[in-house]
Amino acid sequence: MNKKYKAFISYFQENMPIAESELKYENPYQLVVAVILSAQCTDKRVNMTTPAFFERFPNALSLAQSTQDEVYALIKSISYPNNKSKNLIGMAKALVENFGGVVPDDVDLLQTLPGVGRKTANVVASVAYNKPAMAVDTHVFRVSARIGLTKGAKNPLETERQLVKQIPESIIPKAHHWLILHGRYVCKARKPDCDRCGITEICDYYQSQKS
Repeated sequence: MNKKYKAFISYFQENMPIAESELKYENPYQLVVAVILSAQCTDKRVNMTTPAFFERFPNALSLAQSTQDEVYALIKSISYPNNKSKNLIGMAKALVENFGGVVPDDVDLLQTLPGVGRKTANVVASVAYNKPAMAVDTHVFRVSARIGLTKGAKNPLETERQLVKQIPESIIPKAHHWLILHGRYVCKARKPDCDRCGITEICDYYQSQKS
């Protein structure tokens, strides 16, 4: 592990020892639903929507037996409700038919579910099952590049591969949230709040702004 990664991990272990998803869920099924809904939508909006959704659809079987119109009515305040309604029902049907209604903990198996791409699969494996999977969303992609943890990564998969190569497996699930939360509240997309950042000494972006 290089010095930059050591400093990054050391800082966040001390200053953010608890780092968790801001999505509210009680089991892997609820997490899959929440993560599908969260695509290009805020966690806050998702958390406002899911209580009524889970009351109506408490498990994969009940969701699999619903109609797209019924699902749409419950998630219409979420971005892309038509597409997500279709994916949620497809995901539930696949869970029931192929996995006995139980959400798998394997990234490749998760990606066989409609609406579940690699990022969503990594989130579920990491958050629900504590697997060493690094989900790369826009925050992780941006922050890891700005700091200099990743070099020349052109897409999320390249970013993921560089991060998991350096970060110990045991803390990959937590490091995923370090990067997300840092990007959401400090290292913001349009204007990073460098004055509030505790890792400017190792940040390539900050050092480039000084010179």
